Amino acid sequence: MHIPVLSSTVLLTLLLSVGLFFFIRASTKDRIQVVKLVTEQPEESLLEQLQTYFTQRAYRIAAVDAAENQVTFEGFVRPSVFLAVFLTLLAAIGFLCLALVLALLFPDWAKILPGIAVLSPIAGIFYWRKSARPEQVSLQIAKEQESLQVLTVTAHRDELAELQRNLNLKPLEEA
Repeated sequence: MHIPVLSSTVLLTLLLSVGLFFFIRASTKDRIQVVKLVTEQPEESLLEQLQTYFTQRAYRIAAVDAAENQVTFEGFVRPSVFLAVFLTLLAAIGFLCLALVLALLFPDWAKILPGIAVLSPIAGIFYWRKSARPEQVSLQIAKEQESLQVLTVTAHRDELAELQRNLNLKPLEEA
């Protein structure tokens, strides 16, 4: 193989390896957001619905601040088996591609280089350990008008989407 082709292939493979590393690392990143949601439900009814919803999702009340009209729920986020297996598979493919390119560079090592794919379960283990963590959801209710309640929620973005979908809450449209 020509040297310019080989060197550019090695460079691209190393860049892809770096991208894969950061992708695996980002899989455990906390994605906390603050969203203001509106509803026409009375405050007591809304609080009951929220407590029932979060109790069903294995959260418990961690703190209540009556002066601020704020409730904090706490739960444990379980890692996804699918994502752990998927990241392990991606790492295995990445290691095999790197081994293939290195085998072109170092033909004497070509038989042992695919063995670096045994390191791929490290990606799944990394994800599994880092993503299993306690998570908090903070809720604060304020009256916007006589019939509107504004709910300020601080939580993981997936939890926010699920909350909006299950309780039919609409985002506050700020002018």
